[in-house]
Amino acid sequence: MLIGNVGQEPTVRYLSNGTCVASVRLATTDRAYTTRDGVQIPEHSEWHSLIFWDKQAETVEKYVHKGDKLFVEGKIQTRSYDDRQGMRRTVVEILVNNMEMLTPKTTPQVTQGAQNSQSAQSYQNNQGAQNSQNNQGAQNSQSAQRSAAAMPVQPSNPNVATDDAPF
Repeated sequence: MLIGNVGQEPTVRYLSNGTCVASVRLATTDRAYTTRDGVQIPEHSEWHSLIFWDKQAETVEKYVHKGDKLFVEGKIQTRSYDDRQGMRRTVVEILVNNMEMLTPKTTPQVTQGAQNSQSAQSYQNNQGAQNSQNNQGAQNSQSAQRSAAAMPVQPSNPNVATDDAPF
């Protein structure tokens, strides 16, 4: 089980038989802390290569982006290959069998025409609400003026503290 942040946009490819495969780099971070002896241990990040297959890979292609937080479960797979210089390389990957996206969903983008229509509707609604508020505000102002005229004016005392500061 790992919880971490996606470090770059997923790499997605389709095999000749139509199977979707996605790979993602995930960073997990151990926070800095101080031991009982007073030794300070710095923050440490570890990078993991995740491999998704089939429907999960298609989900990753559509919804997972750089910076997203993921919770994944899977099994560790080690494989070796020879690079272009003939050097033997070993790769450790996590074959993901369960994933949960922990980043909150964003609101979907609307088309320009729908945006303009929504903006016009929002403007009309706001104008109606403002007119209603202005009418209420004028009524409240008039009643406040009537109340203020009936109240006697208190002389101000410059020796009385007006704030509640403790110092």
